[in-house]
Amino acid sequence: MLRETVHEDECNDGADPGSVARFFSALANPLRLRLMEFICAGEHTIGECVDHLHLSRRQVSGHLRYLADTGYLQASRRGDQVYYQVATTQTPHLMHLARALARDNAVELDCCSRIDQEQ
Repeated sequence: MLRETVHEDECNDGADPGSVARFFSALANPLRLRLMEFICAGEHTIGECVDHLHLSRRQVSGHLRYLADTGYLQASRRGDQVYYQVATTQTPHLMHLARALARDNAVELDCCSRIDQEQ
């Protein structure tokens, strides 16, 4: 597959590589990815996330806090409910792009033994 030409200035905007790596590491968990995809589709409560993932409230709450602490999600309290939504309109685009890139590189990702060694 022919890839588009990317200019260096498009990839290097001055952001610290360590910060970018930490940013992506927040999504390096399948459960957090599932939560992100669910919440990208619309605002949800913790209870709705628990029902969607079929996990304990404690587990889901921890992942939601992690995603909120890393800037992916925002939490807002209304009455006795906490609602989570994406923190920026760019997040759904990031999730879509990540899925597309993973799909396009599925063979390479499945064959790469280095990925598991780094985790």
